[in-house]
Amino acid sequence: MGEILDGKKLARELGEKLGSEVDSLKEHGVSPKLCVINIGDDPASKVYVASKKRKAEKLGIKQVVYQLPADESEEDVLKLIDSLNADPEVSSLMVQLPVPPQINADRVIERIDPEKDVDCLTPANIGRLWQGKHFVEPATAAGIIALLDHYQIDLTGKNAVIVGRSNIVGKPLAALMLERNASVSILHSRSRNLADLTKQADILVCAVGKAEMIKADMVKEGAVVIDVGINWVDGHLVGDVDFAPVKEKASWITPVPGGVGPLTVEFLMEEVIKLTRRQHGLD
Repeated sequence: MGEILDGKKLARELGEKLGSEVDSLKEHGVSPKLCVINIGDDPASKVYVASKKRKAEKLGIKQVVYQLPADESEEDVLKLIDSLNADPEVSSLMVQLPVPPQINADRVIERIDPEKDVDCLTPANIGRLWQGKHFVEPATAAGIIALLDHYQIDLTGKNAVIVGRSNIVGKPLAALMLERNASVSILHSRSRNLADLTKQADILVCAVGKAEMIKADMVKEGAVVIDVGINWVDGHLVGDVDFAPVKEKASWITPVPGGVGPLTVEFLMEEVIKLTRRQHGLD
């Protein structure tokens, strides 16, 4: 039976460390400031923005939310980004996704100064990530690596299979795992014989947003299973992994809730601190 990879516990420990780092910055006269642009009334986005704001306030990080109407023009969003890029007090900046259809998400993200790109989504920072020369990482991917490190799960030579090819989890996690000398495969909706491929994984990550799609017969005995999925089913939060049966086969497994989720917000705050230190020459 698999042991639990407790992301919630690790997030609490990291939170104490981050609080000390914020205090240290303030001793140098530096206050981290995160600006979040949220466009429209997407309910999930509002929940995410609120959770980030609570965590920032707890750590002593100033967070300003620019809540824009759903019919906001792309031109006005770009002007706002330009003004925040130019503001020396703003250490980090993000646009909450998704955005309304009249706004081109790629153009908006590309406008963010890479030095303030806390989500690591600008083309420059994505390039640095794949080159192994990054100074910022996407929060969820960074949290997964930290969780594996915390439980002393070595990636060297392991066959890592990631189900999901998003720019915020699947692709950046592949880059970070390659840095740790894993052999990485990325699977997706067009992959053939999915179960045959997932059964080869020493470390299996699922991040597709499809409730309990990974069944026990798709998992190798003794695999490490990381569930990034967040799905509501009959009023309950479940992951992309059929947890109870898979737990019987896995060596380690993340629960939902309490696994990767708490680390995502924690590591977003860590990226804010890293960017702040870099901008003030405190690396």
